Formats: sequence, C-alpha cells, structure tokens
Amino acid sequence: MDLQHRNNVTVLGDGPSTLILSHGFGCDQSMWNYLYPHFTGRFRVVMLDLVGAGRSDLSAYDPQKYSSLAGYAHDLNEIIDEYAQGPVILVGHSVSAMIGVIADRQLPDRIAAHVMIGPSPCYIDSDDYVGGFKLEDIHSLLDTLDSNYLGWSSTMAPVIMGAPGQPDLSEELTNSFCRTEPEIAKQFARTTFMSDNRKDVAGLTTPTLILQSTDDLIAPVAVGEYLRAVIPNSRYCLVDNVGHCPHMSAPGACSIAMDDFLQPWAGTDD
Repeated sequence: MDLQHRNNVTVLGDGPSTLILSHGFGCDQSMWNYLYPHFTGRFRVVMLDLVGAGRSDLSAYDPQKYSSLAGYAHDLNEIIDEYAQGPVILVGHSVSAMIGVIADRQLPDRIAAHVMIGPSPCYIDSDDYVGGFKLEDIHSLLDTLDSNYLGWSSTMAPVIMGAPGQPDLSEELTNSFCRTEPEIAKQFARTTFMSDNRKDVAGLTTPTLILQSTDDLIAPVAVGEYLRAVIPNSRYCLVDNVGHCPHMSAPGACSIAMDDFLQPWAGTDD
C-alpha cells in the first residue's frame, strides 16, 4: 500500500533525527502548523493524518483494525520504517501519545524519545486513579456523538480548544471536527475514550517529555502527574495555557520545553 496516500504523509526539513508529528481526535496534521516550522531547520519532520482523518485515504479505513489503538500504532511503525532517518522522536497529541507508546511496545528500541502533548492513558476515574471523567460521563458523551456528531462538534470543539482570546483557533478546531467523516469519528471516539493504556505506559523506559496545560478539560493535571510517576525516564512540563491544544494556543511555550528536551538529537540551524 502507498503509505503517502493512505496517511497523507508530509516530509519537511532536514536534520540528523526525525520528528514524527501525530494529531489527536477530530484533528489532522494542519493542527501542527503553529509548531512544526520551529523544528524544520534542525530535524527531518514527518507529519501524517491518521486513517479516517484529514486527507487520509478513507477507503483504507477498516473498522475491525481500528477498533483498538494498536491498529493506528501498526500504521505508525510502517511510517517510521518508510520515512524516518536517524533517531526517531514521536510527538503525539492527546490520543496519539498513547498510539506512540503502543508503537514503541510493538517494536522496542526503534523509538528514541516521546513528546506527549496533553496525553491521557485512561480517561475514566477509578478507585485509585483520576482520569477526569466518570464512566457514565463517557457513555453520555458517546451517546451524544452517535445521535448528533456535527452538533456535538460545534458545541464541544471550542470548549476543548479553550484558548480564551483566540477565537480563530476554536473555529479552526470546529472546522476540523466537522470535516471528519462522522461514522469514522464516532468509532474513533469510542476507541479513544474507552481505552485504558496504563499498563502500556507503566515502566516505559524511553525518554519522555510530558507537556500539559495548566487548565485542560480533557487531560487534567492529575493525569500528567500520574504519567510522570509511572514513566521512569520522564520530564514533566506544565504549560500556562487553558485548553487541550497547547501546540496551537501556546506554541512558543511548547517550543521552549521541546528545545531543551530534544537537544541531544537536534541538528544545527543553517
């Protein structure tokens, strides 16, 4: 299969290492437009659309394959094999952070580092874990998605984005949500919000930067603190930001944190 066509792969920049940027639910690679230009002078940058999102090949969507995040992780490893040069750093927003962890578990030692932006290994609270949502909240969210995806998108995208004072970003995220094929989005939402990847992240030895907003409806601070505790070789950075997309609404702060973390793998600006 033509991976470029399947995942609408974009390759930019040059450097000794490869950054692979993978977006979250309801998004596509255009969400990285505020961040990626900062890195193309020092890294090979690879961006993609998850199958079912953006300009990916919708005919490649297989409901059975993508009923778990492992299907997306398999795709990610194929893209690494095809497009990466040198050490590979996965930059995953939201659910893509966990897709990256699963890809790492599938092929150990292939990934040099992770940058997780707004990650969550499990969205549902339990007795000893705070995910931010009760199980009934997730069921209600999924029921609303099933009955009125476009209405939910128009209402929730601005809330997810946050970013008070930057209404253009809310509009951009809303448009991205509404461009996603509804039936695929509904299944991806179920796959995302019902997943529990705590066993996958626990003890992950790959160097990891956890970037989290100080105020995030989807991934509260307690989740970032949990990840810092269970990933031994991790750094934790709170970005002063309201919303789930700091790579869009606070790209400067994200860039600063990433520059420090990525220094061992970076090339030199020409």
